[in-house]
Amino acid sequence: MTTSFLISGCADNHSTAPAGKNPGNPASVDSIVLGMGCFWGAEKRMAAIPGVLDVESGYANGEIAGTYDAVLAHEKMLQWGKASTRNHAEVVKVTFDSSKVDLEKVLIQFWESHNPTQGNRQGNDVGTNYRSAVYTNSDAQQAIALKTRDAYQGALTAAGHGAITTEIAALEKYFTAEEYHQDYLVKNPNGYCGLGGTGVKYPVAGASAASAMPQAAVKAPRLAADALNFERQLIVFESDDCAYCRKFKADVLDHWQSPVAVVRTLNPEPPVGWTLEKALFATPTIVLFENGKEVSRYTGYNGEVTRFWQWLGFHLLTPAQQKIAFEQGTERPGTGSHLDEKRPGNFVDPITGAALFRSDTKFESGSGWPSFFNPLPGSITLHEDVSHGMKRVEVRSASSGIHLGHVFDDGPPPTGKRYCINGNVLKFVPDSGK
Repeated sequence: MTTSFLISGCADNHSTAPAGKNPGNPASVDSIVLGMGCFWGAEKRMAAIPGVLDVESGYANGEIAGTYDAVLAHEKMLQWGKASTRNHAEVVKVTFDSSKVDLEKVLIQFWESHNPTQGNRQGNDVGTNYRSAVYTNSDAQQAIALKTRDAYQGALTAAGHGAITTEIAALEKYFTAEEYHQDYLVKNPNGYCGLGGTGVKYPVAGASAASAMPQAAVKAPRLAADALNFERQLIVFESDDCAYCRKFKADVLDHWQSPVAVVRTLNPEPPVGWTLEKALFATPTIVLFENGKEVSRYTGYNGEVTRFWQWLGFHLLTPAQQKIAFEQGTERPGTGSHLDEKRPGNFVDPITGAALFRSDTKFESGSGWPSFFNPLPGSITLHEDVSHGMKRVEVRSASSGIHLGHVFDDGPPPTGKRYCINGNVLKFVPDSGK
């Protein structure tokens, strides 16, 4: 659980009111139990409502023990077909002062803060324990829940979304979650949030039925298609309050040399005339567009630099290159690229564009592979390789982690090394003017 979610999800800085404080008038205090996926983000979003007194994480309306371990274990059994009893939903119990905020306003926040059309799923979290749910304590609450559901369904339909799958039922069982789950995002400000919503606003009298993007994102201009590379373009969709967006920028974007054009945006909509396969639910989401259409996306980031480059590499490299790069394959001697390349320049990683070897360190080894006696500083990493009954030293690109070849101790001075590299996973960039 490591992604930071779209602007409508967790950009606020409110925290849950501690239990027992500001209890309000007991006659006007009410509560309702809501399932919105992972309860950490749900807790924070619902606590942001003025008039809410307390939000508690818990488990509800299942037929098993009410503990985190039991819920996770039971979900696995359900997925394996080894259980049939109903699992709990991860929920939040929202206690509010009805003299300050009515249930309809609480439920409007509920509908807008997650995607109620996904069935047993929210974002990256999949399972019956992540179902959308409203568990009520009275017929009056049930009626308001159904009324607001129907109103929001109209807005969703107008915006092109599917049917709401939210379970609306009486609360039958409720268990308070473990202490470490309570106020989780207060204790862990950069922790997983898990809410993104659909970007569709609840219909209000005198307002349009739906908006295609979160309110906070309306201020951000939509990217202009004519300023982008129509054939192949990466777009990084971010939000203002997104620690993982900042980490992705620092780890990857600040050092960007890849041949693929990249641009960042705070607007969750694609450029005009371009298409996303589905709505965004998390930030950062890195989407690869080709000819104006989404071909793949990478959702969430928490320092997995090599995994990101591998994802991109599968879309940039040919199957033969992929076999070398990701499966430690090798090209047949004498068949690879750049054997006769002698111009001044750099041999670079084909995915990241990071320079690996200078051409003035290349020499004719007679091996049938491009050979170098020295890499550029910090460009490679070395790893023990005992495959095929041999003991060798593997060479990988430091920037992307792809397999390049092997290094041997039979090279020329001054290093005495022979970096034997697969030419098909090198790209040559000549010096300017050469």
